Amino acid sequence: MTPLRLGIDIDGTVTSPAALLPHINKRFGREFKLDDITDYSLTASFPMLDPKEFAAWFKEAEPEIYRTSPAHDYAKEILNKWNRLHELYYISARGLEVRDVTFSWFREHGIPYRHIELTGSHRKIEAAKKHEIEIFFEDKHDNAVDIHEEVGIPVLLFDAPYNRLPAPPGVIRVRDWREADNWIKQEFGTQKA
Repeated sequence: MTPLRLGIDIDGTVTSPAALLPHINKRFGREFKLDDITDYSLTASFPMLDPKEFAAWFKEAEPEIYRTSPAHDYAKEILNKWNRLHELYYISARGLEVRDVTFSWFREHGIPYRHIELTGSHRKIEAAKKHEIEIFFEDKHDNAVDIHEEVGIPVLLFDAPYNRLPAPPGVIRVRDWREADNWIKQEFGTQKA
């Protein structure tokens, strides 16, 4: 199998899509569950929370949220396997102010990387083109569709309640990293690692 150059989002893709919830629930005295997040915009999902207060809290809590985020199901297993076969480029909307906590999280969780790019924006198309990404892994619906359509590559969309809008062929919905691995095997042949 020829090595692939893989573009991988971090939050909700490498990390659990529910990673924010314990922090939100503690700060706002709620008991939200992942199924309550029906929109990528948390203030749209939780209209009872004041958007300005939420934004101020998130900016302050962001490093701790990222530091304590659990990994997505099977992420470590599959990404370690893929690291021996492919080139892993993490492309995240996180900003540079959380660079250190981001790199520390990868080291602490034993998840390999070749490159981590923190764009500070949800627009990842330029980074995908710059790094000549061949397949992208994402959890934000509009990002997945835009990357697929503008870069012309398949995008695996990690299923979550907030991203269940219809998607064009070429945006492939998966539940976890094992399903992503199975898709790669089906499309590109058997992998040996």
